[in-house]
Amino acid sequence: MTDTITVTGLVATTPRHLVTSERLPITSFRLASTQRRYDRSAQKWIDAETNWYTVTSFRQLATNVVGSISKGQRVVVSGRLRVRDWESGDRAGTTVEIDADAIGHDLSWGSAVFTRSVAATVANDGEQPSERAAALDESGEGSTEDFGDGARDAGASSGEQGDPGDERAAARSQPSLEMAIPF
Repeated sequence: MTDTITVTGLVATTPRHLVTSERLPITSFRLASTQRRYDRSAQKWIDAETNWYTVTSFRQLATNVVGSISKGQRVVVSGRLRVRDWESGDRAGTTVEIDADAIGHDLSWGSAVFTRSVAATVANDGEQPSERAAALDESGEGSTEDFGDGARDAGASSGEQGDPGDERAAARSQPSLEMAIPF
């Protein structure tokens, strides 16, 4: 049985990125998660024990992590928990690992800027794009129409060849293509 866990903590090591011989990207780092509690008698916050996790990410998540996460940053990690006992000669111990499903900056401590990487996700996962995404790719149209901000109409009337009114009418007669953007 696999347990799912969400942990907040500090990236304690520089993320290590590698690509296997089967071209599988993997990125891992150590995460230090320290619980804090308020001591009313001392009137201050006190750190409790620190839990240490090895966080491992695969495929597109691994590629995005190596480009986004650095040592010393505060992150939120969600994934599958694995606890393993190990022995090496006269030493023995327990390793706690998280196979990450999602990793992001902890916005309680700062702000972040998000950049979406769509094409790489489809290519790396080996999945076929949805019919909607394929239709968008084939039409060569950008995402401006998807958000309904009028940028496509403005572009048609600002110097493109042909009658802008004809292009707008043609665009309206085509079925609306919307792309769901998971955030």
